[in-house]
Amino acid sequence: MSGDSSPPPGDLAEKIARLVKERGWNQEDFARISNLNRHTVRQIMQSDGTRNLRNATVGSCAKALGLSVHELTHWPLDRLLLRMNNPRALDNEGNAARLFEQATQPELMSWLERNPERARQLSPAEIDELLSLQGTGGPLTSFGVDHYVGLIERKRKLLEQVHAIANTELIDLLEKLVTLMYEKVQPYGDRR
Repeated sequence: MSGDSSPPPGDLAEKIARLVKERGWNQEDFARISNLNRHTVRQIMQSDGTRNLRNATVGSCAKALGLSVHELTHWPLDRLLLRMNNPRALDNEGNAARLFEQATQPELMSWLERNPERARQLSPAEIDELLSLQGTGGPLTSFGVDHYVGLIERKRKLLEQVHAIANTELIDLLEKLVTLMYEKVQPYGDRR
């Protein structure tokens, strides 16, 4: 098959080994996570470039690494590492394209042309929020796109920080602080 762009067997095993190491897994971890026997994992991790991997083995490796078989077998290693280290970077390319397609307000379209990288960082929910603010005389016109994107970015950073704190021994303090602040912004009838 001349059109087949699958990497040679050793290259695929080397790619899998590199991705496993990037995850910080040892052979035992990977065997358990991928549900492969230790002997198979050892052969993958210590590949001499001659081992052919069975389709089921490639499928198990891809699933364990959070990839599709196509991604694992056809994507270059640098793109796979980018996806593993920053999954939003690749996923958000499609999100940004949707934002470019659905932007109708001149202010938003102009902002997108000036800030394509910031647009790629927006999640689907953030894009929906931004698109909902479009309209003649709407919030994007009066306050500016940069103002609203800045608010969205601040909320994202704050949520990331809260999530990080919630995974520490400071969760009790965080809970008290959030409860106190929540009571300040909620009407009396809505308190639980």
